[in-house]
Amino acid sequence: MTDWRTIADVRREYGVLSLNEDEAEKDPFSQFRRWFEEIVAVEKYDPTAMVLSTVDEKGFPDSRVVLLKGIENEAFIFYTNYESTKAVQIMHTPYVALNFYWPVMSRQVRIRGRVKKTATEQSDAYFKSRPLESQLSAVASPQSKKIENRQDLEKAFNKLVSENGQQAVVRPTNWGGYLVLPDEVEFWQGRDNRLHDRLHYFQQQGEWTLRRLAP
Repeated sequence: MTDWRTIADVRREYGVLSLNEDEAEKDPFSQFRRWFEEIVAVEKYDPTAMVLSTVDEKGFPDSRVVLLKGIENEAFIFYTNYESTKAVQIMHTPYVALNFYWPVMSRQVRIRGRVKKTATEQSDAYFKSRPLESQLSAVASPQSKKIENRQDLEKAFNKLVSENGQQAVVRPTNWGGYLVLPDEVEFWQGRDNRLHDRLHYFQQQGEWTLRRLAP
């Protein structure tokens, strides 16, 4: 059993990897792609997982893990139900934060920016590329809504499986993608003795500027 009185003593050193201005890419998207290629070679589980943070109508923050599904036209892409809690919060406040953490290489990427829906054609194309069971789950699940029990959810899913067979599923109009358009991106490289490297890209007169932040 965990002795919660000693939780403050849980710590580790982060290693010798470094992040220097003279070696960084000129824009955050190139830097992200470079890091991501290195990460997928060593991170065994969910390298695309990212924490998405939104705020509700009262200004309270809310976070959950979603999966990155692409980087296109200087935007990070994810998909969800447009009637989910996150989507309702985005409708009220179209600004979000993303956070990637990759412990094997002691790296973190923080992103803040505007968000908007992907084009209908893009959502259609991605939905079509999903496994059939995932398509049917998106149709069966009233995401974020109250349900009486899991059995009802499974019953709805199994009914769709029985009715649909192996036929292609049309994307529900309440399901699709979002583009996160960053205004700032920070790359964090963990270092020993807590002297971490932090490089911060931010927009200045339509151009990306880079600066180092203290750990």
